[in-house]
Amino acid sequence: MSLKNNRIDLRSDTVTVPTAAMREAMAEAVVGDDVYDEDTTVQELEREVAALCGKEAGLFVPSGTMGNQIGIHLHTRHGESVLTEREAHVFLYEAGAASALSGVQFDLIPHEENWSLDSLNAHFKSENMHSAATSLIVMENSHNRAAGRVYSLDTISRVATFAHSKNLPMHCDGARIWNASVALGVSERELLKPFLTASVCLSKGLGAPVGSVLVGPQSMMSRARKIRKRWGGQMRQVGIIAAGGLHAVRQHRSLLKKDHERAAAFAGALKSAGTVDVKYPQPGTNLVYFRVNGRDGDMLAKLYGEHGLILNHLGHNWMRAVFHFQIDDVMTARAIEIVQKYL
Repeated sequence: MSLKNNRIDLRSDTVTVPTAAMREAMAEAVVGDDVYDEDTTVQELEREVAALCGKEAGLFVPSGTMGNQIGIHLHTRHGESVLTEREAHVFLYEAGAASALSGVQFDLIPHEENWSLDSLNAHFKSENMHSAATSLIVMENSHNRAAGRVYSLDTISRVATFAHSKNLPMHCDGARIWNASVALGVSERELLKPFLTASVCLSKGLGAPVGSVLVGPQSMMSRARKIRKRWGGQMRQVGIIAAGGLHAVRQHRSLLKKDHERAAAFAGALKSAGTVDVKYPQPGTNLVYFRVNGRDGDMLAKLYGEHGLILNHLGHNWMRAVFHFQIDDVMTARAIEIVQKYL
């Protein structure tokens, strides 16, 4: 239960706390100095996640931002451009890291264009005297700011065909790739097959306390290990937290379907109210975006909070509700009741 002091916290799927079983796994983890490549629990996590994703190797990193930024750094040179969506996490929510650390800029496709071939051609920049040449494509699956939109194999294949024609590598921000896999009924391996590298999160959806895994070819992960060191991300007896991630991968992926069902119930109840705009794409995942017509988002967030429902106001009166395995059916029903009461 994610009911602290009678609060239902739907701000994010990162607000979960370790279960008793996860804490036990962490307490009993076999650890070593990972700088000396001696932490067997970290190695086990890296191998297992890489195998799930269909890649040769993995690298445990403290955050999804570091995983994405190492991925960008591996594929680009200073002065080049990365093609991604206008509301992508790597552009909006990673503190300008791509420009600060890798010296690249972004060319941005509106997410409503859904990676159409026309949009790809319009935003691609070839090598010439005047432009920052496109050197990488980054896709986010599922897409946070697109209300959890999941990109199908057909969409990914279209982008991959274009990327191949331009000799461009692809990186996936797969923070919620686990949710995308469940929503489509397609394995993570299949969804990530066209991508040379991907960053997958352990603390979003799966409920681990810390960390992501960058996956890709063995040669690139060897380079990535040195970049992680340079950026201060190398850790010592990190198997203690890697064990939490390993437990989450093995035990919590099966819980994601219920998260999606509860999110769908929440979205459906709000749609039926008639005075609420709701974004819940099909197939749906664990994210619901909504706004109450004529009501100020900051005011509503404060009002809901006073009655025990914690939500993020994202701007322009849009609220986000994120479901996770520590939100049960009773809490979902109570969340619906609170929102409906104050329409």
